[in-house]
Amino acid sequence: MKHSDVTDERTAMEKPEEIRMVDLRGQYLRLRDDIGRGWDAVMESCRFINGPEVSELESALARFTGARHVVACGNGTDALRIALTALDLRPGDEVIVPAFAYAACAEVVCMAGLVPVPADVDAATFNLTPESAERVISPRTRVLMPVHLFGQPCDMEGIMELARRYGLKVIEDNAQSLGARCPHRDGSAPFAGTVGTIGCTSFFPTKNLGCYGDGGAMFTDDDGLARRIRMIANHGQEEKYTHRIVGCNSRLDTLQAVVLNVKLPHLPAWNEARRRAAAKYSALLGETEGITLPKAAPGADHVWHQYTLRVAGGERDRLRQWLASRGIPTMIYYPRPLHLQKAYRSRMRLGCVPEVAERLCGEVLSLPMHTELTDSQIEYIGSSINEFFAGSPHRHDSMGAAAVTVGSPT
Repeated sequence: MKHSDVTDERTAMEKPEEIRMVDLRGQYLRLRDDIGRGWDAVMESCRFINGPEVSELESALARFTGARHVVACGNGTDALRIALTALDLRPGDEVIVPAFAYAACAEVVCMAGLVPVPADVDAATFNLTPESAERVISPRTRVLMPVHLFGQPCDMEGIMELARRYGLKVIEDNAQSLGARCPHRDGSAPFAGTVGTIGCTSFFPTKNLGCYGDGGAMFTDDDGLARRIRMIANHGQEEKYTHRIVGCNSRLDTLQAVVLNVKLPHLPAWNEARRRAAAKYSALLGETEGITLPKAAPGADHVWHQYTLRVAGGERDRLRQWLASRGIPTMIYYPRPLHLQKAYRSRMRLGCVPEVAERLCGEVLSLPMHTELTDSQIEYIGSSINEFFAGSPHRHDSMGAAAVTVGSPT
């Protein structure tokens, strides 16, 4: 919609029911009885740690994704950290991470005594590409860590070809794209998180598949790595009080496993609901001047963990205030690239200046995206954005008193 096409009806559209960045309550109300029964059973058994529901979840995730092994753990960051530990790397080894991503990928690399090397990302998909990763490979590079950002998988076929050419391991950060597939040229389409050496995911409450606390899991087809991962997550032991390697304590609570067991069968339908919401956003905003819509790569399978605009001309923060004044929450994922974060700057090797990542941090704005979004809510959000760019005479007065709404973290 062009500025001149904004109609009086759309400009005057009334605000629908409360709009949330993520509506966890609405989803819970539909599942409350099943979750309650599962929790009651755990309370009766008092098997709060390593109850049978945890192994049931691991088996269910293996069947769903086709992964040979799934190991649940305490959270997504632990999953990445355990994956790095399982590869038996040496201090000073380098791990390539995207410069535009949540801090966890750089954090775990530093905590393991390794060197994060930020690579630039693609401006259209926001993802690490084989080409950007290859530009920063050095003789010390040991691992590629692609992050499947905002619900869209990276080009895993290209990344695996690059890894084979240079003899590298691949750890997939699949915290935001569980249930998305990675189309290959041979017609196969494995799930994101199951292509690399080890895949990692998070069950943080706002994820496409989220529990009601922290949780995570690791996926691998390597029998030896699976055994080592499970040992590391359990204090380095296979038998109680027999510690074969140095490990940590990272376990998924049984109560959280109950929630995930109830939710997992709904994930395909929920991802499809996100696709429908994204398509409606794109239809409403497809001709709006001043913004760039998120795009799925050709043939890609996007599950829309976030619907993230790029707002040009320094208007991003003004648009955010305008939307907040109309009761529409938004989030900026992410306001600063990893190579400019104080915690990591001195620990990184900067093989190139990630110019695209820096530009994205000043332009991105994520709109509400969840399974409970209604058509009327999406239409109201779309009309409000179009009204902003049409230059409503009330815009500047409204923005002055606007308080920016903070949504849920990644």
